[in-house]
Amino acid sequence: MKKIIILFFVLFLGFGNLQSQDIEVGFFGGVSYYVGDINPGMPFVQSKPAYGALVRYNMNTRMALKLNYYRGKIAGDDAISNAVEDRGLAFESSINDFSAIFEFHFLPYFTGSRKSYFTPYLFGGASLFTYNPKHGDLILRDMGTEGQNEGFNDRKPYSKVSFAVPFGIGIKYGITKKLGFAFEWGLRKTFTDYLDDVSTTYYLNGPSINVNDVAAVLSDPGRNHEIEMQRGNSETKDWYSFTGITITYKFDIGNRAHCLDQR
Repeated sequence: MKKIIILFFVLFLGFGNLQSQDIEVGFFGGVSYYVGDINPGMPFVQSKPAYGALVRYNMNTRMALKLNYYRGKIAGDDAISNAVEDRGLAFESSINDFSAIFEFHFLPYFTGSRKSYFTPYLFGGASLFTYNPKHGDLILRDMGTEGQNEGFNDRKPYSKVSFAVPFGIGIKYGITKKLGFAFEWGLRKTFTDYLDDVSTTYYLNGPSINVNDVAAVLSDPGRNHEIEMQRGNSETKDWYSFTGITITYKFDIGNRAHCLDQR
């Protein structure tokens, strides 16, 4: 995955020598949400505001490379999703997403054109992100809710940094000669199952949990599960999404043969 990210940066910096196009700088605003053990399959449930910044290098009218930093929150609550009865888990986490993205336009497009001012597009790439699930003010990773702090079944605390594969669809529209608009729906397939702090099994017998043991109660709020009972599904990894709009401003950095169609 690290090699993939390095490759995208090389492409971003190097391919421009082929045609010397332009760069767009702008902002993102929208929502973020998550899909995982607490919300197995419902998009946009408990969506939270998200924002970010981006730089896009337009290689030609069909291809672009984008670097972005997006930040948002994700959340899940068994009381809302009803994914598992009598589990009672909930979390919220901030996501800091750094992505290198390749965009492919279905139609010729560049900002400022009078003819090629609209296109649907697909995108994909690589992401590095940070997360830290909490319950209220309590950091769930520090609580060791699946026995990580106890070394249960040789479990260790999970990393708060991971990789993801971003992909999605969108539309672009040139507003003026310099301003561009885009709407995108992007998904991130992660390589962790702990965005929500839920993955494997219970490590305590619920009925014997001391109500004053905060970590144990967070592991099994209803105190009604037995040790080794399934708490989550470790066979599936978690997802998160950024969906919203971008507004960009174009800076010309070289001569462009296809600028002639602006007449």
